[in-house]
Amino acid sequence: MRKLPPLRALQVFEAAARQQHFSKAADELCITQSAVSHQVRVLEEYFGEQLFDRQGRKLQLTPKGHGLFLELERIFNELSDLNLKVRDTPNQQLCLAVYSSFSVKWLIPRLTDFRRQYPSVKIRLEMITQDPDLSTSTADIFIAGKLNQRGYWQQLLHKERLIPVCSPNFYLKWRDISLGNFQQQALLVVDEGPLGLDWHKWSSAHQIPLDNEQQHVFSHIVMAIEAAIAGQGLALAPDFMVAGDITTGRLVALNLPDVHTGFEFTFFCKQRRLSEPAIAAFSSWLKSQA
Repeated sequence: MRKLPPLRALQVFEAAARQQHFSKAADELCITQSAVSHQVRVLEEYFGEQLFDRQGRKLQLTPKGHGLFLELERIFNELSDLNLKVRDTPNQQLCLAVYSSFSVKWLIPRLTDFRRQYPSVKIRLEMITQDPDLSTSTADIFIAGKLNQRGYWQQLLHKERLIPVCSPNFYLKWRDISLGNFQQQALLVVDEGPLGLDWHKWSSAHQIPLDNEQQHVFSHIVMAIEAAIAGQGLALAPDFMVAGDITTGRLVALNLPDVHTGFEFTFFCKQRRLSEPAIAAFSSWLKSQA
């Protein structure tokens, strides 16, 4: 007869170790935080080993806890795969965590083609504003900016590039906008996240001092793009976000230098799940679009 540790405690410990947070594990498992703490204590008493270092609110795995977590993650992944094989029900519904701007301006306009090619695969979009924890409790697949995640396969989709744009009427009013006169125009500056002020980044990259006092600051790129469309000045916009507006004539791409932000939109999925039909189909389709 096999001698097994308490299985419920193993499940709770794996969730807590993966989330690095007792309350997040509790939410995932639909139990209370105190229940998570209790089950972890049960496991620690069973093994006679401390599995977590608790320093205030900070939670870290001990070496023993880390080793146990790696093995449990592998075992639970294999059990999940076995469940699908025995039931003969391959997962055809995928949750994709993706940046809202990338989904609205790049992904969603293309999804009609994917649904035409793979009508049985259902994609649910989960909008994110920052890189999420790469975890199956968050989503099945991801489009994010992280790199080199253990156990994850990745595929580069797009390197973000900012291009100067303005409305056609604004452009015609000045007839020509160049490095010699662009500082006479209002600059629509975005102060969003760790990149700082986008026009200042552009200025530094091209060693062009900014002496323009007509700067209108926005907290989000979408607002700056709409201000540019309304004829309020020059904006720096991600090329994928304004490609449609340029094609339809709502914006004009200016003959000014562009700048790469260093952000790379990358597709991620668990390495072990890459062969699943639905994920393989979506990955192959994404490659054709990138």
